[in-house]
Parts: sequence; C-alpha cells; structure tokens
Amino acid sequence: MRIAILALDGLFDTGLTVALDAFAIASRFAARDMGGTPRFDVSIVGVRKKVRSGLGLAIPVQAVTPDLKPDWVIVPALTTSTPDLLVPALARADVRQARAQLLAWHDDGVRLAASCIGSFILAETGLLDHQEATTTWWLAPLFRQRYPDVSLDESRMLVPSDVGVTAGAAMGHLDLALWLIRRASPDLAAVVSRYLLADIRSSQAPYIIPNHLAQADPLVLRFEQWSRKNLKAGFSLQDAAKALATSARTLQRRCEAVLGKSPLAYFQDLRVERARSLLHGSGLDLDAIAAEVGYVDGATLRTLLRQRLGRGVRDLRADLR
Repeated sequence: MRIAILALDGLFDTGLTVALDAFAIASRFAARDMGGTPRFDVSIVGVRKKVRSGLGLAIPVQAVTPDLKPDWVIVPALTTSTPDLLVPALARADVRQARAQLLAWHDDGVRLAASCIGSFILAETGLLDHQEATTTWWLAPLFRQRYPDVSLDESRMLVPSDVGVTAGAAMGHLDLALWLIRRASPDLAAVVSRYLLADIRSSQAPYIIPNHLAQADPLVLRFEQWSRKNLKAGFSLQDAAKALATSARTLQRRCEAVLGKSPLAYFQDLRVERARSLLHGSGLDLDAIAAEVGYVDGATLRTLLRQRLGRGVRDLRADLR
C-alpha cells in the first residue's frame, strides 16, 4: 500500500509521528513474519519545500511530482485547535495549494483520509459534501457552521465515505493508521495494536465534554446552564424555552445547528456526564445516582450509559481501581 502523508506548516507533531510509527511497525512485522507482504510504502510530501511542525521541528518533505501515485493520502491535523486560530489558517496559501492537490489526487482515483483538524482541510475541497464525516469533537460546532452539507457525527472515531475516511481528535491519527493497516491485513493490524497497546476505538463519545460544545453559541450555553440546574427535575422543552425567554422552535433549531442534536439528546448527554462523575466519586448506589439525574430507578440509567458510552456500570466503576 502506497501512502502519502501531506505535511503542512504547523501540523500536529504527535499525529504525524504516531502514524509513521504504526506503519513502520506494520512493515517490519510484515517483512519478518508474513513473507514481506503487505508492505506500507510511506512518504511525507508537501506543497512547499520547507515545512515545520507545530513544535518548530523541520519536516523532511518530498515534492509532489507526477510520478507520485499513492493509493491513499493522509491529511494530519494542524495545531490550530481553536476557532480563532483555525479559520485564518484555512485561508493560508499553502492550505489552498493543498486543497487543489487533494482535488487532483481525487480526480486520479486516490483515496483520501484525514484526522482531527485535517478533516477541515479535506472538507474545504467540497469532497465531503453529502458524505458522512467526523472530526475533532470540540470543533464540531465550527465544522457544522462552515460545512452544512456534510453529515457530521463527532461521536464516531472513524467514518468511511465514498472519498475515503475521516477520523477523530488527536490520537485518532493512530486509529486511522490501524484502520488502514487492517484493510491490508486484519492479522497484521492485531499485532500492531498489541505492540502499541492500542485498539481501534469506535467512538469519541466518552471523551466529549458537553460544556465545551455549548460555548459555541450563547443560547445553547444558557440552555446548558439551565439543564445542569434541572437534571433532577427532568426535561421539558417548553419549560426550558420559557426559562430562556425564547421559543421551543428556536431552541430546537439552535441545538441542531450547533450540536447536531436535539435539546433532549443534549440533556441526556449532561445526565450521562453527571452520572459518570457520581459513579466515580460519590459512593452512591445506582438507584441513588439515577435519582440525582432525574430517573426513577437505576435500570433506565444503566441502559442510557451503555447506549452512550458503550460500557456498563461495572466497567465504569472499575476505572477507579
């Protein structure tokens, strides 16, 4: 498998190195234990001759030439991890050059992959329009604002599409590399996973901090604050809208636009966050925790936790040991 990693100034150092390490380990084990195949031919390419990482390290890049014919191109994240830094970065000349090169590769049948903020660069091409995608969870509101035609699900770690695949935040670069290795050989991916003490994760949901998402919009932030005060009382869209001096329709619309979910779904997120905190530090039994977040008994809460986090109460409590 021929893989080109597209390096831009200010890229996330860990994202680049963890991908390089995963492919290097895969190639080494393939050569030693699997008769030399599959092998991963990885190159770092750039639209400029000199590229520096987010930590200022020089990255050796080769030029994009007509004879470079990768099967996959990976777009790593930039270190511009806040909207005020990311939006200007997306307008940089080298990012515009990268966008044009991604379109040219796509026209040649190359599959495109991106992780974390790299998904923004891929979305800038328009190739993700009317496709499913994921990105770094804390920038999901900005992603929805800039790319309304992309079906974003930031709760997922990996989202394949007709274009290629997008992956989640930060260490999602490793999940992406393992996903590509698995496409070539599931057995090899299993070996690499064991050596790196890492498996492909299906979800970012356990890592999402609801308050960070709410801060992208004043009305949603006020709804988040109201919700935290009313977890025990339970959810009422009409009560929430009245308390916030808005209409139920406006509140519904703003939550969908910013969070990609209904007010009730976000209220449930806050319930999960609070219940998880109480499981870790309160000493309360499950029924008592359920009452704290507005449920009559622990059975309903148990189901919600498993649905949202993919883990049961016993597993969550075990995190303390």
